[in-house]
Amino acid sequence: MNNSVFNVPHPSNEPVLEYREGSKEKKELKAALKELSEQYIEIPVIIGGKEIKSGNTVEITAPFDHSIKLGKFHQAGPKEIQLAIDTAMEARKAWSKMPWFHRAGIFLKVAELISTKYRAQMNAATMLSIGKTAVQAEIDSACELIDFLRFNTYFMQQIYSEQPMLNSKGMWNSLQYRPLEGFVLAVTPFNFTAISGNLPTAPAMMGNVCIWKPSTDAVYVPYLLMKIFKEAGMPDGIINLIPCKSSDLSNIAFSSRDFGGIHFTGSTKVFKTIWETIGKNIWDYKSYPRIVGETGGKDYIFAHNTADIEQLVAASVRGSFEYQGQKCSAASRAYIPMSMKDEYMKRMKEVIGTIKMGSPFDFTNFMTACVSKKAFKDITSYIDFAKDAKDAEVAIGGGYDDSKGWFIEPTVITTQNLEFKTFKEEIFGPVLTVTFYEDAKCDEYLEYCNSGNEYALTGAIFSSEREFIAKALEVLEDSAGNFYINDKPTGAVVGQQPFGGGRGSGTNDKAGSYLNLIRWVNTRTIKENFVPPVSIEYPHMEAE
Repeated sequence: MNNSVFNVPHPSNEPVLEYREGSKEKKELKAALKELSEQYIEIPVIIGGKEIKSGNTVEITAPFDHSIKLGKFHQAGPKEIQLAIDTAMEARKAWSKMPWFHRAGIFLKVAELISTKYRAQMNAATMLSIGKTAVQAEIDSACELIDFLRFNTYFMQQIYSEQPMLNSKGMWNSLQYRPLEGFVLAVTPFNFTAISGNLPTAPAMMGNVCIWKPSTDAVYVPYLLMKIFKEAGMPDGIINLIPCKSSDLSNIAFSSRDFGGIHFTGSTKVFKTIWETIGKNIWDYKSYPRIVGETGGKDYIFAHNTADIEQLVAASVRGSFEYQGQKCSAASRAYIPMSMKDEYMKRMKEVIGTIKMGSPFDFTNFMTACVSKKAFKDITSYIDFAKDAKDAEVAIGGGYDDSKGWFIEPTVITTQNLEFKTFKEEIFGPVLTVTFYEDAKCDEYLEYCNSGNEYALTGAIFSSEREFIAKALEVLEDSAGNFYINDKPTGAVVGQQPFGGGRGSGTNDKAGSYLNLIRWVNTRTIKENFVPPVSIEYPHMEAE
């Protein structure tokens, strides 16, 4: 027995490597890119530490080059999904009782392995399989994921340390933080390795067991992570990797009496359907499931006429087109004063004209390809719609080519119709729709920005006037869970800007803070009375 009071190391953000020419990290990353691109791997379903090959396989192709075949993955069927649930619930018996500092040690080791031994491999796998550039992979699959693991262990200790303030004489009050009485389903997106890694590990850290369904567009890196979890000492069955069809998963997981919660990042429509399904099955569960989700966004940039034009343009381009706009936080609509219209569009054309697009093997490229054929078709349908519209113009870009990879040019659409399709709907691609407002109508357009659509994830304002900033903060209070002043609406950092939005953008449980981890525990109040009463009488009963 160990009677020490352990303290998790105080976390700090992982330094972002720059990959300058001649640097050690650039040489290592290029070597990893070459090695992985020349391999062909077979990814199994992983349940209880065992690799299962269902025979129902899907090819993994680099999105920027159809000729690069990275491997194939096996899809779990109903039998494997049920086995994963049963295996997780069995593993829960020991995992839920493991002292918290041992769990912390596992995840801190995962962070260290990614930071050192597997950094180049993680980044290369992310670049190859989902089409990120070196810097986009570095801030995601290395730094942000490492930060999630280190900060979350610290937040875990913080939560466990929170105890009742008062203990009356003769008694001892305490709080116990128990894992949920069931399994947690982690449904992860294609676009961020860090999110994909955080969704199963955050509940597992708190003593829960997880079923991990990765996006079918991003199974390569989750498989690598499962191997790192194993190396770090995670017991078998705590996190089970089951790439599968959503319909198969829904039919089994959401009808299981042991369903304890879902940690989700994906589309608003899918999340609402999941919530509806859980509601219909609510009578069948042991307890009310925890529902945590981060969903869509139609994120904005709103410029005041005192904005610095160069800062505004840089934020518009980076915020809209980094990682091909495939971020739930990416800028997708912009409100620009009419007095700045000509200069803004002139500079946007000039800056976008310098953008190189191609393979991530070429480190001079700013963009690569969109993730899949489906994404390509969805995004280009919006561009074609704008090209044919009478009340909008494709002012910059608009070209696309799928002959080698799923390439779409950075595209700027202009319209004065605030109800225009590309100004209202989430596109999830390199498309920014801009409207211009008369300077005197700034307050009116702030109201339009606030109520413009169903989402409330991220937003940014640009101004050098404090009076406007104060007003915008108030008017746009409910419009974004992550709000930026004179900065692009992307790039939230763990421990600095906890991430999540409201309205149709999710439950706003703030990944990267204790607010998310607290969702994965059930608390029990414990009162111990050292000298219990032996009589039933109260003082007021002494006389009539």
